[in-house]
Amino acid sequence: MPKVAIVILNYNGKHWLEKFLPSVCATQYPNFQLIIADNASTDESVTWLEKHYPQVSIICLEKNWGYAEGYNRSIAQIDTNYTYCVLLNSDIAVEPNWLEELVLCMERNPNLAACQPKVLSYHQPEFFEYAGAAGGFIDALGYPFCRGRILEYIEKDTQQYNTDLKTFWASGCALMIRRELFIEIGGFEADFFAHMEEIDLCWRLQRAGFDIGVCTKAIVYHVGGGTLPQGNPRKLYLNIRNNWAMLFRNLAFRHWFWVFPLRSLIENTAAMMALLKGKFSEFVTFYRAHLTMPFLFYRWIKQRQAIKRKIRAISPDPKDVSQRQTYSIVWQAKILRHRKFSELPKPTSPKLK
Repeated sequence: MPKVAIVILNYNGKHWLEKFLPSVCATQYPNFQLIIADNASTDESVTWLEKHYPQVSIICLEKNWGYAEGYNRSIAQIDTNYTYCVLLNSDIAVEPNWLEELVLCMERNPNLAACQPKVLSYHQPEFFEYAGAAGGFIDALGYPFCRGRILEYIEKDTQQYNTDLKTFWASGCALMIRRELFIEIGGFEADFFAHMEEIDLCWRLQRAGFDIGVCTKAIVYHVGGGTLPQGNPRKLYLNIRNNWAMLFRNLAFRHWFWVFPLRSLIENTAAMMALLKGKFSEFVTFYRAHLTMPFLFYRWIKQRQAIKRKIRAISPDPKDVSQRQTYSIVWQAKILRHRKFSELPKPTSPKLK
């Protein structure tokens, strides 16, 4: 049984730890260690852990580094004897066999760099959860969607997506990854702080020749929005800015000239619709995100060059993974009203073993 580190990043989440640590500790897998990486919490999380969970390892970070850099710094401190790391949100309950199923999936598929479980809603367990559902994809313009969640439209789980597939990205709320690969590829991009960093990571891993997948026999239940709820202006800003950053860092140059104008058109339309609906903060957030991009362009180009060097050091034959799907998910969902994954054009995703 490979050694697994379950790493939960915590920032003032004592209430989540109290609620969800019991289910994680009850995981039925004989060779795992639970590690809490604390982002300089001020709510006595660490004191509470030391008192109630002495068996849990604690990594204390000196400040709130956010999701991306918080995990980078935490995983860098984990013993090299661990084959896998699971990056698990603090607001998740797990099935007893979830970890064993993820390990088996990774062991059966040696080219799999990372995978996720099926993610269901904690409050409505008959439905998929927004952040990951049954596996992540991106459309031709770089917009992410999932089996079970198209934009804001979430499906009921009727076992319709119980096939284990290669996907484009695996959700960061419950991400199993080979520890050594996480280090070699450079981990998450710290500039992202939070949101989209796992999609960017999965894109880079695929460019280096590895696969990403979903293991639907492993099931977790996610509250969602534990740090930034849906509709929060900060969350919208990070999603817009980081999605553009991800494209600048990874998208082949030949696609830039049609992808970026179309995205600008869609997002300007969305901003104007928000204004017409009286959502002024959303309107401002769209333009705030877009106005910051010219100042970040040079940094993104430098990151792009560094990524190429990193990938070539891992793989002598890097892949040009520009997109997995050739259609626009906005067109499919908003115009054609295809709001279930099964209604979309057939995805080009092989099954896992």
